[in-house]
Amino acid sequence: MIRRRLKNLFARPSDPWDRLRRPQVHMIRFLLKHLFFGLVAAWTLAALILVFDVGGIGTLLFRSPDWPIWLFLLVFGLSVTLGGVAMGVGIMSLGQERD
Repeated sequence: MIRRRLKNLFARPSDPWDRLRRPQVHMIRFLLKHLFFGLVAAWTLAALILVFDVGGIGTLLFRSPDWPIWLFLLVFGLSVTLGGVAMGVGIMSLGQERD
């Protein structure tokens, strides 16, 4: 039952008027797509920071006995920030120039 609901939630509308009846589904799909791109960018940036040891962060992080906590905080902070930025860019791109 849950699978069918999720399938119906993210299914493409077959009727053109269906989009007008369920605009929130279209917007949620739009935001999730932009969130995904922001999360990919955040994880890539975190990996690059650690691989290239920018500012010695990778060395400090992996020498600490609590490195999983610090790794989580780095990835979570970047994910929240870049995910929000990507969704904001998506929303701002919806507008039209009036001047």
